[in-house]
Amino acid sequence: MVQIQKHCNRKPVVFNFGDSNSDTGGFSLGSGFTFGPPTGRAFFHRPTGRLCDGRLMIDFLCYKDLVRAEEFNNSLYTLDIGQNDLAASFTYLSYAQVIDKIPSFIAEIQTSIQTLYQNGATNFWVHNTGPLGCLPQILSTTSHNTSDIDNYGCIQYMNEAAKEFNKQLFSLCEELRSEMKDATIVHVDIYSIKYGIITNPSIYGFENPLMACCGYGGPPYNYKLNHACGVPGFNVCDDGSKFISWDGVHYTEAANAVFASKTLSTNYSTPPLQFQYFCNT
Repeated sequence: MVQIQKHCNRKPVVFNFGDSNSDTGGFSLGSGFTFGPPTGRAFFHRPTGRLCDGRLMIDFLCYKDLVRAEEFNNSLYTLDIGQNDLAASFTYLSYAQVIDKIPSFIAEIQTSIQTLYQNGATNFWVHNTGPLGCLPQILSTTSHNTSDIDNYGCIQYMNEAAKEFNKQLFSLCEELRSEMKDATIVHVDIYSIKYGIITNPSIYGFENPLMACCGYGGPPYNYKLNHACGVPGFNVCDDGSKFISWDGVHYTEAANAVFASKTLSTNYSTPPLQFQYFCNT
């Protein structure tokens, strides 16, 4: 685990806004819906509500503790939103229509940040969305031609939509910095981190970058819509540390650890602030 706390003058407190890839169990707690084995097998050795074999990227950055009322204003608010909005839109809209809808997604994020700010929040850590066209689920279920595939096996037009979303999100962060003078807003280019790992998997010890560890059907994607991870008949890889994708949509603990390390490097952050900045100011 990344040791952030020892570099802090005060306890780091993080509130995460995001589902799916960054959900540490909130959905299960709120809905009563549980995710069974093999989720959680790598670290917790039991299901915890995380859609992963172990820890998420946020787990590598944070520690659990109680939060005092006065700590809310000094807390870091992370936002990791966009993948599900784009993916769902492609199920019933054309590419052009999805692109036209992106401003409405950005407006929702803007409202969320402004609402938090109006209630005292001043520190924001905003992740853009990853390469949608490289997800095993998308590759398995989305209609595409050979000409739609890039040199690494990903669907280009899906990734272009993600890039357009990210472009507008970056502009929003710039705009909000000028409006919210006493706020700190860090934009993190998660897309570049994930795409860089997917396109250079061997450097990080990964194999089959476009194939899910847990799913159904075997190569090339090990994903079938009605036979997802955990559904009777699924199969699961022996060693999740060699896979980037856990279930075709979410990532393995091993991949999340690399994502966290690169995020903390500040090479993908604008402005390039160290994570511990938020527990020393």
